[in-house]
Amino acid sequence: MLAGRSLQKRLALAYAAGIYAAGVFVLVLVVVPLASIDAAVPKGRPSPSAVTETGPGIGLSQLLMGSAVALVMLIPVALALGWYVAGRFLQPLRAITATANVISAGDLHRRLDLGEPTDELTELGHTLDGLFARLQAAFDAQRHFVANASHELRTPLAGLRTLLEVALADPGADTGTLRSVCQEALALGAHQERLVQALLDLATSERGGTRWDTLDLAHVVEGVLASRRDRVTRKGIGLAEHLSPAVTAGDTGLIESLVTNLIDNAIGHNHEGGHLEVTTRTSGTQAALTVTNTGPVIPGDQVERLFQPFQKLAPDRHGHRHGRGEGYGLGLAIVHAVTRAHGATLTAGARPGGGLSITVRFAHGSPEPFLTSGDD
Repeated sequence: MLAGRSLQKRLALAYAAGIYAAGVFVLVLVVVPLASIDAAVPKGRPSPSAVTETGPGIGLSQLLMGSAVALVMLIPVALALGWYVAGRFLQPLRAITATANVISAGDLHRRLDLGEPTDELTELGHTLDGLFARLQAAFDAQRHFVANASHELRTPLAGLRTLLEVALADPGADTGTLRSVCQEALALGAHQERLVQALLDLATSERGGTRWDTLDLAHVVEGVLASRRDRVTRKGIGLAEHLSPAVTAGDTGLIESLVTNLIDNAIGHNHEGGHLEVTTRTSGTQAALTVTNTGPVIPGDQVERLFQPFQKLAPDRHGHRHGRGEGYGLGLAIVHAVTRAHGATLTAGARPGGGLSITVRFAHGSPEPFLTSGDD
């Protein structure tokens, strides 16, 4: 019956019942001893200990009648007190609800900011403030990501449109000119295709793996380096490999994507005649992969930012697009997402002479699949 009532009504009834029960208990404590005394005195004989008083006394029947009247009058008093106490108790909760409604309507910058006294409701308010802060950060990151993705996708489309409009507006365009335009259009299309693939890789990494297999990081690195040796040679980069067995478990495709983007990042942002070192090893209960490369000097406070989508240290002045995520600011974001999807640990630091040193530590053996929905 109480299920459809408001919380204040239910609390008021509970408090009123408590107050009424306390009143009944007090009356019982008073009336029962008096009734016992009256029953012990013989009719027509005064009690030896009776004290002579002037004026009429109060009989037991009158006392019982007064108690009954008091109990009846106590009902509305108990209900009123219960309603008042319940309202006072629920006042902070109503403030929390009203502010939460304002925040949910779009004002994510607002906070509850509950002060003293410190109690369970205040702790609830602090918890909700932390939740709202995380939601605000998530929405801001989402808006930033959508804006950057839209810009990156719109740029090649605008370039393709301009290219075709110029070609169509040229009345003297010959076969060679049109062939050159087609080649540039294909290059812009390939650029957009790689960007879309990088976005798909990022989305897949953030969703997490579904099939866990046992694999050796050293074998994965060997396969990726085998397909990158020509680029390393052309750029004159010195390659050092220290590949010891490092067995872990995870989604093979995602881990290959992580290794690919780490190595592509180390090659793409390296300088001519630079150095690249790749190490796999088992350390205690962890299988570790470390990629160290030379390159431009990176401020220490900028390293963490590079693992967010579309974050670049400097624009790619030459337009080089090597890896599926490289050149768009998505390569290290994919690495970060894959790391989180596997419950691994990522450590990155700027080298004093330039470049980065990145280490990813996976659990050694065959852990249970760790799924992620993409949260921070």
